[in-house]
Amino acid sequence: MIPRQETELLVDSALEFIQERQDEVSVADIGTGSGAIAIAIAANTLNTRVYATDRSTEALQIAGINCRKHEVSDTITLLEGDLLAPLPQSVDLVVSNPPYIRSDLLPELAPEVRREPRRALDGGREGLEVINRLLEHAPDKLNTGGRLIVEISPEQLDAIRAIAQAQFPNADISHTNDLLGLPRCVTISTKQ
Repeated sequence: MIPRQETELLVDSALEFIQERQDEVSVADIGTGSGAIAIAIAANTLNTRVYATDRSTEALQIAGINCRKHEVSDTITLLEGDLLAPLPQSVDLVVSNPPYIRSDLLPELAPEVRREPRRALDGGREGLEVINRLLEHAPDKLNTGGRLIVEISPEQLDAIRAIAQAQFPNADISHTNDLLGLPRCVTISTKQ
């Protein structure tokens, strides 16, 4: 549950979207883990309501400690449950750094990454299991004119684009490259 450099792209993209908006923005950080993404968004914006979901009670306890430490507890609501299910309402922005590593690649990860909880890393056989479920349910939880930003593994770009186009046929779908020039975040922008 340690944030990595690649996740900064996700946060930067989220902050850019929020700054473009004039009204209050509702945000959902799906699979929040330690709360790093939700906290970074809450600490760097005004007029934002953040929901942070995770299915792990332990992760939410850590996120709660981190929210208090960074004095954003009044802005972030922690919710236990699977992906988007615990959200009480639809939101303007969904962000997620879900498990996206293929199961067979887990033993090859760097030792410091392998110390993370397996379910925070393991995206199933193709690495797309969680992302597929997230995108399948996102249309019902994303407001008109909203945006979904998800961190990915570079080789998954084409597969995720196809899934996104099936779930969001009228949305603009783009991606952001990391510092190595590899696709790292997919952005789905719904039309007004």
